[in-house]
Amino acid sequence: MKILLTCIFIISSYFGFSQYTQDSIQLKDKYGFRVGADLSKPIRSFIDKDYTGFEIIGDYRVLKNYYLAAELGIEERYKEDPYLTYNTKGSYLKIGGNYNTYENWLDMQNELFVGFRYAFSNFSQELKQYTVYVTDPYFPADVRDIDKEFDGLNASWIELQLGIKTEVLNNLFLSVHVELKHLVSEKTPDNYANLHIPGFNKVYSSSKFGAGWGYGISYLIPVTKKTRKPTEIK
Repeated sequence: MKILLTCIFIISSYFGFSQYTQDSIQLKDKYGFRVGADLSKPIRSFIDKDYTGFEIIGDYRVLKNYYLAAELGIEERYKEDPYLTYNTKGSYLKIGGNYNTYENWLDMQNELFVGFRYAFSNFSQELKQYTVYVTDPYFPADVRDIDKEFDGLNASWIELQLGIKTEVLNNLFLSVHVELKHLVSEKTPDNYANLHIPGFNKVYSSSKFGAGWGYGISYLIPVTKKTRKPTEIK
């Protein structure tokens, strides 16, 4: 009998302590604006003399796992190959949202996110020179200098993002993500194609798909905190 009472006491004490611990823990989730920059573009600008780019990144937490997100950037790309030399420059804006699939513990604010963007770009392209393809080796290459600029070009696309955000210091985050893109519309010059679209990257004539990646740093400006319910603690 004494053994049975002892077992009942231990079991009841354990569940009572567990319930008390769960009810006593209050997790505070931060809600606010997070702003920063994509570090990959300044690094690439420093390494690649034919590229210049900068991008501002930002998001705002609206629900527990949902964020409004946007990116604003500028790019200039000079390209020279055996048959074509051109320069593209312009700006772009991406707007959409992220969904955080990661369940944080305690006061962590990390993310393993899936994002969707609608993006559009305004840009210009300058065709500097091109080489006419010649099949007969007895004729010299026909190189034509053009130096013609095409203004008022634009394009739009949809974009899927997969990435990670980690809080390395209080309110300071590092992130990395990949981008899968599909071109929706574009305005092209007469008798000429868009070879590079700022924000979209290289355009292939045989496909409307593109890809990219980014590595960012951002800072959270807390606006409010919300207590997470004990039932949400896993």
